[in-house]
Amino acid sequence: MAKVHVESSINGQAQEYLCEPNQTLLDVLRDELGLTGTKEGCGTGDCGACSVLVDGRLVCSCLVLGVEAQGKTVETIEGVAGKDGLHPLQQKFLDNAALQCGVCTPGFIMAAKALLDKDPNPDETTIRYWLAGNLCRCTGYDKIIRAVQEAAAELAHPA
Repeated sequence: MAKVHVESSINGQAQEYLCEPNQTLLDVLRDELGLTGTKEGCGTGDCGACSVLVDGRLVCSCLVLGVEAQGKTVETIEGVAGKDGLHPLQQKFLDNAALQCGVCTPGFIMAAKALLDKDPNPDETTIRYWLAGNLCRCTGYDKIIRAVQEAAAELAHPA
């Protein structure tokens, strides 16, 4: 199979890469671009560990082909922190001990970011519903929900 040339914006930077037509975006990010923050959990779109934003839409990168990113904007966990430090979501995950092994954490943060970009003041039910596609086997969900609530409050009322 001939590799395909793809041009995308990834984490705010123009990127070009070659990939197999059947190579997933997850594999492109990790293997071709060295962005290993996005994790593979299940490979079937059931766990959310590989969640990224494509044109602002939350997707499981294990279910998207790398060639489908042609001309699109992709944001991964590596693009969440700003030049001044961690994003409030990342900081609140740390502050609330909302992570343990770390496999699910990037996907949860990307899903939470997608939620807060859409709804900056979600209630607990909305947060739980929005994050239902992400699975954690170590931490439990209460600390994760609390971290998202606190990040939303901080983003709404920065210090």
